[in-house]
Amino acid sequence: MSTRLFDSTEPAPPDGPAAAWDLAKQQLHDDLVQQIDLSATQQLEPAALEARLRETLVEMMAARSLPIAADKRGELVNEIIDEMLGFGPIERLMRDNRVTDILINGPNDVWVERGGQLARTPASFRDDAHVMQVIDRIVGAVGRRVDESSPMVDARLPDGSRFNAIIPPLAVDGPMVSIRRFGRVPIQAADLVRFGTAPEPLIALLRSCVRARLNILVSGGTGSGKTTLLNVMSSWIPVTERVITVEDACELQLQQPHVVRLETRPPNLEGRGEVAARDLVRNALRMRPDRIIVGEIRGQEAIDMLQAMNTGHEGSISTLHANSPRHALRRLETMVGLGMGNIPGPAIREMIADALDLIIQISRLPDGSRRVVSVTEITGMEGPVVSTQELFRFRQRTVDKATGKVRGTFEASGVRPVFADRLEAWGEGLPPESLTWHQEV
Repeated sequence: MSTRLFDSTEPAPPDGPAAAWDLAKQQLHDDLVQQIDLSATQQLEPAALEARLRETLVEMMAARSLPIAADKRGELVNEIIDEMLGFGPIERLMRDNRVTDILINGPNDVWVERGGQLARTPASFRDDAHVMQVIDRIVGAVGRRVDESSPMVDARLPDGSRFNAIIPPLAVDGPMVSIRRFGRVPIQAADLVRFGTAPEPLIALLRSCVRARLNILVSGGTGSGKTTLLNVMSSWIPVTERVITVEDACELQLQQPHVVRLETRPPNLEGRGEVAARDLVRNALRMRPDRIIVGEIRGQEAIDMLQAMNTGHEGSISTLHANSPRHALRRLETMVGLGMGNIPGPAIREMIADALDLIIQISRLPDGSRRVVSVTEITGMEGPVVSTQELFRFRQRTVDKATGKVRGTFEASGVRPVFADRLEAWGEGLPPESLTWHQEV
């Protein structure tokens, strides 16, 4: 907390209102550090510590003459508190529940995503060194480090947000930060219907598929809503089942009472101690799971996940980066092939066909909305090829020039799914109108 807001070796800032503001901030910060008892404040709860610092700052400002307008002094106090206890210039963005992504491309180039749309913000840092201060504070608090020898870092923040930083020499123009934030209140199925992500008849079918323990793969691009959809689907898992999750950084917000969360670990500075997703999937099989949920399949853990699905762990769910259901199958085959080089392609495809029941494709559309654009059933093999049939689709027709909104149609293909009998066997049945509905949005 004693870190200076400005490096004493730097030249003095230029004259002007901004310089006066920065100088007042630095003086108050330095005097505050001298006045408070650091050992005593370390015993305080965060809220009590913030209140104590805020009270002291207000008293200090009242006791001196500062070239700061009275109506701006509260803002100055907030900035100092954010620098000492929070994330500096982006602290206010972190508190905005509408913000889903924070992207720092440089000291004066900070962007956020709200409602699926990117927008530049007035938030700014003094320089690259200031950005590095915030990065070091974040990664240090979670036991990670970033420097020239290890210039990339992934971390999970206390609120569950996913943090990534990359610094020079890999980042040519200075340190870059990406923060993916997740809502504190989990999104429910009704919210997906309200947002237009999926219509109610489709939600009803997916609910039946989860309860009937179909193995499901959620496919989509970056930021398309895969994790959000997986969270909603996991809420339909019966509370009597034991669920084990495997993730690179814990993002899932499962609402069941019996959930075991496992998280991968990167190697240390000596290149040792790494625990990969594949290791965790293997270990999960020894933990008496009813279902295994892999947050995202990225590599050879695909082998163990498919083997788990094929050996009695039905009802498993995972996500994968892909642009279409057929692309998802090809990516899955590639991942398995890299870890099982001695197995011919047709055998790998047969393993995939035996393991998976359903691929749900979700996409982020030009207007920033997320929509389930396809639900595809895996029906088996036709010769050396995995056979599929599309059950539901979203057809984009146009973009409304007045509002910028994407217009299209959700529709059932009219094909009766092969797994319909399985739904009946589990007491779920095929939801009414699941083969005939048609809805324009």
